[in-house]
Amino acid sequence: MTESFRAWRLDAPGVTWVFAGEGDGLPCCLHWGAALPADEDLEALATALRPALPKARLDGRAPLSLSPEHRRGWFGHPGLMLRTQDGPLDPLFRLEGVDAAPDRLVWTARDPRRGLALTLTVALDPQTGVLVANTALETDRPLAVDWLPAPVLPIPDDHDEILEFAGRWTGEFQPQRAKLRVGAHMRESREGRTGHASPPYAAFLTPTTNMTEGRALGIQLAWSGGHRLVVEEEPDGRRQVQMGAALRAGEVRLAPGQSVASPALVAAVSTQGLGGLARAFHRHIRRSVVRFPDPQRPRPVHYNCWEAIYFAHDLAVLKEIASRAAALGAERFVLDDGWFRGRSDDDRALGDWTVDPIRYPDGLGPLIAHVEGLGMRFGLWVEPEMISADSALYAEHPDWVLGGAVQDQPSGRRQYVLDKAKPEVAEHIFARLDALLTEYPIDYLKWDHNRPLVGATAAQARAVDRLLGRVRAAHPHVEIESCSGGGGRIDLGILAHTHRVWLSDSNDALVRLTMQHWASLMLPPEVTGSHAGPRVSHTSGRELAMGFRAWVAAQRHMGYEFDPRELTGPEALTVARVTAWWKANRDWLLSGDLYPLDPPDPAVIAELHLAADGGRFVVFAGQATESARSVPRGVRLAGLDPAARYRIRLTNRDDASGQAVADPAGLTSAGAEGLVLSGAALMHRGLAMPAGFPATLWVIEGERLSG
Repeated sequence: MTESFRAWRLDAPGVTWVFAGEGDGLPCCLHWGAALPADEDLEALATALRPALPKARLDGRAPLSLSPEHRRGWFGHPGLMLRTQDGPLDPLFRLEGVDAAPDRLVWTARDPRRGLALTLTVALDPQTGVLVANTALETDRPLAVDWLPAPVLPIPDDHDEILEFAGRWTGEFQPQRAKLRVGAHMRESREGRTGHASPPYAAFLTPTTNMTEGRALGIQLAWSGGHRLVVEEEPDGRRQVQMGAALRAGEVRLAPGQSVASPALVAAVSTQGLGGLARAFHRHIRRSVVRFPDPQRPRPVHYNCWEAIYFAHDLAVLKEIASRAAALGAERFVLDDGWFRGRSDDDRALGDWTVDPIRYPDGLGPLIAHVEGLGMRFGLWVEPEMISADSALYAEHPDWVLGGAVQDQPSGRRQYVLDKAKPEVAEHIFARLDALLTEYPIDYLKWDHNRPLVGATAAQARAVDRLLGRVRAAHPHVEIESCSGGGGRIDLGILAHTHRVWLSDSNDALVRLTMQHWASLMLPPEVTGSHAGPRVSHTSGRELAMGFRAWVAAQRHMGYEFDPRELTGPEALTVARVTAWWKANRDWLLSGDLYPLDPPDPAVIAELHLAADGGRFVVFAGQATESARSVPRGVRLAGLDPAARYRIRLTNRDDASGQAVADPAGLTSAGAEGLVLSGAALMHRGLAMPAGFPATLWVIEGERLSG
């Protein structure tokens, strides 16, 4: 190393980040991982990690900096892609200064020859160990920006596997784990929204990493527009990951004196497997992202009427449904699509956000009064970013459609997209929402977004941020759910303005069991909506028992989306019983730590929720398919105190009746006092699960007695 070597470090419990550079070059990330000793020699660390110089290449090695530069000889994917009227522009930055604080670093650099200034910012939360990073560029000359990712990170040599998600409508959060190899791997959403197929998430793992053990590095992008993930291994073995907004060519043009910034990259480190990453992200979301109007208010049990009535709105029927839902334990009634003028099906009326005078001649007041009289609060579905060609709004403002005309746009769900980047369009949307929220005591908005955007730019995502921010400022008591055909817009960007996400339009509890398990790597349970659906699923045609549907919903923010008039007496009792359990436990359940487990039986999906004080836990163990053996293998727990004693009880013992069980398992045969075991035994040996049919969910509660 040279005398000009410079290094900086940020530390949180169990985590160290090291950044370093030589001379006036841009800094590199030298280490993001487990904590290093406070007196670690960072220059010696840099020397130890420096690989040999390959032959038949340039005389020096181009640094893998936080913004890798082609002009320095970096032949991988560059950290900036810029153009002027004369063609591509490759910058060469010189570091000018750094503003260093114990939990934050800001580097400023300039390329005076090309009139560019670059700012790289990283901030470490000392409580969660999560790092938030972004890049900003300013220019003194006219410039087009085609790629501006957040600060670029290296992938360590032994983290040679990537986990990410694929998906589709009603089939979100499908995990894909693959080995990294030489070359570039790219995932991109060009939908103008996050998209079902590629949530902005990736984790980098060692071959032995699983849910509970091993080292893992994870990233998320706080952005709800189109995005791009680039993971690349160079021929010399170095690996990088870049993530940023997916910009269309020429959409970002800067005039002299203007600047643009990347979305924030959120990165976490774990030595406790993928579950450790999940808990770090959960704590970050709770601490720094989601802002509930009343944090002390318990999360209310939802009832949503969509799959009960669809567009068949009738005040008398809705009042009866509301009464039955309240009797089951619902605390919030959400009126879904079909309440506004002329909205009898998917083909018409989006944009005309006034109450339908035929279905609701006295407005929404009578229904809201009935709902509130039952002790529930009232929520309303809206899709304010969309417009129907058959609508009064379109007749008056056809030029408000994104792209300028419906003739230039394919329809989606027989609807079109409003160009929210136009100030007059954004003003109109806000005015209609503001009028509704001012006229009626609406507690909650289900904010839907049911189609991809053709021709969308980053300006649409930024316009949504501004619109949501304005609605929240004007009506701070209102909670907002992000729905986008289910899970089409789930990311840390949208969560900065909302309080709940609708994970999927599938209410099939078997689909949800697995989906919720994997989505927990991104999302804490209190923001993840999960509803007990109809007896026969409307998206799969599968018929499932009420107990299974209710307990799967109870794993997250619980609600119902069935027609309560279809319930048998025993089904109604089951829903009420599970709801009562959820209400009694929601405070600690939705604020503690979630441990996704690794059952040795692939037919079982399991997770443990541990209270923040460690005093109690619950295990949800779902039988998703038939086991290869006559009985399922046991489940080892995680997160417990090895020296403590815990009393273990099977909460839903009644669900064992009627199952194909030759001999009762220990959990089903134990008396009312349950079993008392050490944390060490529960984590190292585990619990044998009762045998059951597929679509069975066992609920096992534990209470700490000593230690």
